[in-house]
Amino acid sequence: MKFFFIFFIFLFSLLIQSCYSDNTILRRQSLKDGDVIFSEGKRFAFGFFSLGNSKLRYVGIWYAQVSEQTVVWVANRDHPINDTSGLIKFSTRGNLCVYASGNGTEPIWSTDVIDMIQEPALVAKLTDLGNLVLLDPVTGKSFWESFNHPTNTLLPFMKLGFTRQNGVDRIMTSWRSPGDPGSGNITYRIERRGFPQMMMYKGLTLWWRTGSWTGQRWSGVPEMTNKFIFNISFVSNPDEVSITYGVFDASVITRMVLNETGTLQRFRWNGRDKKWIGFWSAPEDKCDIYNHCGFNGYCDPTSTDKFECSCLPGYEPKTPRDWFLRDASDGCTRIKAASICNGKEGFAKLKRVKIPNTSAVNVDMNITLKECEQRCLKNCSCVAYASAYHESENGAKGCLTWHGNMLDTRTYLSSGQDFYLRVDKSELVRWNGNGSSGKMRLFLILISLLAVVMLLMISLFCFIRKRRQFKRLRKAPSSFAPCSFDLEDSFILEELEDKSRTRELPLFELSTIAAATNNFAFQNKLGAGGFGPVYKGVLQNGMEIAVKRLSKSSGQGMEEFKNEVKLISKLQHRNLVRILGCCVEFEEKMLVYEYLPNKSLDYFIFNDEHRVELDWPKRMGIIRGIARGILYLHQDSRLRIIHRDLKASNVLLDNEMIPKIADFGLARIFGGNQIEGSTNRVVGTYGYMSPEYAMDGQFSIKSDVYSFGVLILEIITGKKNSAFYEESLNLVKHIWDRWEKGEAIEIIDKLMSEDTYDVSEVMKCLHIGLLCVQENASDRPDMSSVVFMLGHNAIDLPSPKHPAFTAGRRRNVKTGGSSDNWPSGETGSTINDVTLTDVQGR
Repeated sequence: MKFFFIFFIFLFSLLIQSCYSDNTILRRQSLKDGDVIFSEGKRFAFGFFSLGNSKLRYVGIWYAQVSEQTVVWVANRDHPINDTSGLIKFSTRGNLCVYASGNGTEPIWSTDVIDMIQEPALVAKLTDLGNLVLLDPVTGKSFWESFNHPTNTLLPFMKLGFTRQNGVDRIMTSWRSPGDPGSGNITYRIERRGFPQMMMYKGLTLWWRTGSWTGQRWSGVPEMTNKFIFNISFVSNPDEVSITYGVFDASVITRMVLNETGTLQRFRWNGRDKKWIGFWSAPEDKCDIYNHCGFNGYCDPTSTDKFECSCLPGYEPKTPRDWFLRDASDGCTRIKAASICNGKEGFAKLKRVKIPNTSAVNVDMNITLKECEQRCLKNCSCVAYASAYHESENGAKGCLTWHGNMLDTRTYLSSGQDFYLRVDKSELVRWNGNGSSGKMRLFLILISLLAVVMLLMISLFCFIRKRRQFKRLRKAPSSFAPCSFDLEDSFILEELEDKSRTRELPLFELSTIAAATNNFAFQNKLGAGGFGPVYKGVLQNGMEIAVKRLSKSSGQGMEEFKNEVKLISKLQHRNLVRILGCCVEFEEKMLVYEYLPNKSLDYFIFNDEHRVELDWPKRMGIIRGIARGILYLHQDSRLRIIHRDLKASNVLLDNEMIPKIADFGLARIFGGNQIEGSTNRVVGTYGYMSPEYAMDGQFSIKSDVYSFGVLILEIITGKKNSAFYEESLNLVKHIWDRWEKGEAIEIIDKLMSEDTYDVSEVMKCLHIGLLCVQENASDRPDMSSVVFMLGHNAIDLPSPKHPAFTAGRRRNVKTGGSSDNWPSGETGSTINDVTLTDVQGR
């Protein structure tokens, strides 16, 4: 009997263990913390888990075959359990529930299927697709599935969208942070109004959209052309609007993730290297951001005039002055002299575009494109039309017409679709050439021929210059000679060789940089700025580097490149970023810097989650470090340098949070005792520019002082100067108002614990910041005075005067200078009196 009892206990324990090694949870069974079930092919696992070092417990699904834990679905994402007492079991009504403890009566999460039948054979099954399903194992009928309730991850064969039969609208929602799977404020869903399209929202703000479905892909996702990986199914009818991404090869492990920063990314698991490889993301550039160019504008990232926004044919800037300042947010309006309902108009064809937002378009899928044109002509309210499916097997199909303002149009180099805008005859000639006379055609032909002849002459001249330059370069060491170079490169190389020979600046070969950055792989990309993208790399000796790669569509160019090389190679200071070398080869122009792991200052101070890490001692250290770096530029270096683009994103932080000033592409060198200059080309970042520079093109060392003052105020408050605060024009105005009322202490960042700082020290820094942003440059202290004030406590600081950009800036009509009071008997403008010839914001 004793032997039989022991044998019975052994068999029972095996039976219990088998419940949790299977892929199902039976109606009468439960799953406690520590138990896991696996899908039939062991691809996915379901159970309790924690993230990182957190002790909070969640219930979810993750990859079982992937070495690094990758969670794809979370049940109790907003209600974590504080310990390991959690339990998963069926309720009496048949719902699968998560309880905070084994004795809990109310679940913290439930499948919540209202019409659940009391079927005792009901089970929860985890499939090899990663789908947790509640079903009747006899009939196979499904009552609930996790695929209908996505979190931040879309797996192959999951649907996104709406089905009327069960009333389910499948929406992706981001996590709050990488360590918190709670519901974030980024959502991604199908917009069913008008003509369907996918839309991403940040809170209630539309952030990015895919464009409409063209028949094979979304019009705003030109990368959806790989038919060897994905089998895409799009359904649009009165009962269902949805999209499914399947995979042809079941061995391919891939997922799409909506992250907490507002980026949609696709990854593929690399089994050899044991890591996820990102191969697509959106939004990717300025033109992807929703409505970047305002009403009736369109965005062209390849624009040659350094501003990506233009008005659609037949429209003009609503506020020309704002467009001159590279701000298209006010959009475009119909050209006043144009008439579009007089029988003499036609349609201008805009090629390769993501057509405007289709939420309010009229749709008719039963007429041809030609019939669509005629229908639009007969309706005076119709402003544009396009085909619905322009990539169907039978060519263009269906008709979309717009009847008001058009939003979020952009162009592509080799994808997109044709878009037709209603314009008057004169505009039609300019865009299409339709209706132009024979003389006009002849004139255009002659202009084209003349351009070809001039191009040939220039090419011949460049060829001769190249050959002469190449003969000279052949005498140089082989490590300095590029495989191919253009005329402009030859002049740069001449300067760089001199620097390299004097050990000022090493030259890197392109092959070395490509190997270090994994051929400029997406996962190595650190970010992008006015210069172009920045990549992390590792040299063969193990040294980490950051590589700035000049983009062809960069807002900066060769002058800025040469300027940065010339300047930063001569500068050595603890608080300036250190350049290691550069590369000029083929059409590539790159700068190689030391790698700083903590990114830039704006990464911390403008993000609530990261800003918590900055207590007051760290912020004070950053302020003092930036001040010492600027003082070195203005006074202690061999050259007197004005940076001209000091801002939070141009201050990098090393692993000890020591600040390093970066990006000297816009800096100016002064000699001797010169401390100021002027320009007709204002460049920099609005919000950090001093008034005399932004308005009159006058810059000096006091321009940098103003920018530093803005930085101090942003570091103390954790807020951007360029935003609006309680009806104030900007952060400076907001702080000044509180200062005058004696309430300045209220603007100190609430994320700083009060026991980590001395209020008097913070208020002293605030005082110094206000001194630096005074309107008149002569009133601002120089950087040596600022460093002294920051380093000494027992000093009396002068009272700050009215700061800049807190009201309209006034001008003295007689002298042209700024004045706080109009002279007797004179009048003048009270708003920005701009006299610039070119303004370039970055």
